[in-house]
Amino acid sequence: MTTLNAKEYKQFEKIKHKKEDGTEFWSARELAPVLEYDKWENFNKVIERAMVACENSGHAASDDFPEVRKIVKAGATKKTVKDYELSRYACYLVVQNGDPRKKTIALGQTYFAIQTYRQEVAECFNKLSEDNRRLVVRGNIKQWNQMLAETAHTAGVISNEEFAIFQNAGYMGLYGGLDVDDIHEKKNLEIGQKILDYMGSTELIANLFRISQTEEKIRKGKVNTALGATSTHYNVGKEVRNAIRKIGGTMPEDLPTPEKSVQQIEKEQLARLKEKAKKGKLLLDE
Repeated sequence: MTTLNAKEYKQFEKIKHKKEDGTEFWSARELAPVLEYDKWENFNKVIERAMVACENSGHAASDDFPEVRKIVKAGATKKTVKDYELSRYACYLVVQNGDPRKKTIALGQTYFAIQTYRQEVAECFNKLSEDNRRLVVRGNIKQWNQMLAETAHTAGVISNEEFAIFQNAGYMGLYGGLDVDDIHEKKNLEIGQKILDYMGSTELIANLFRISQTEEKIRKGKVNTALGATSTHYNVGKEVRNAIRKIGGTMPEDLPTPEKSVQQIEKEQLARLKEKAKKGKLLLDE
């Protein structure tokens, strides 16, 4: 977990507000520039994804993301704009759904108690529906894949060809020699459909473990060649496969392929949130 120094800690503390009852909240409009989002439209998209994640975790988004209106200057005049009074939990979900390449996002994850949230998710994960489990794990994979790509690049995986070989190596280790194309074909997917979006939660978890452990092993092992990174990815995938075999689990290539993609599920979740908005239960209008 990223370490905060005093200056970095204060940038989040400085914009923290307290209500009369002592409840803490952060203004989304004030948090956006701290997290290096210059355009509200872009940050608002991150907030919407965070609201979906909030609902998926069993919380009411209307409680953690209450919408308010604030008056701001617009040249010589003033106008009313949308804002959110974000709870600490809401802020954590926002930084989890932000761009992980931004240093401030990593700092925000630390500040908003990432370890506490992960513990909460672990405790309630088994209570979630299969669709919601897929959404939670797929979201984590997106972030870890970006981190793995950057770590691999630092280690020497530079060209597109090298990266394709690197990615295939991880899958081949975990899937008993099957590469991306083989898995794509086995799942009967069409061109353009991503295999990670057509995995059940069990298969996604196996891949999340492969990705996160490879990133850590390359980084901590100070691997500095494309060949070394590729070999590491394959070996980690193979070790995860061996672990599944030892506990008598189903091999990932033998797990069923869900009918709905993760994007379809997320779209349905967002549609339900917007339907609540129309009924006045949740505000998502621009």
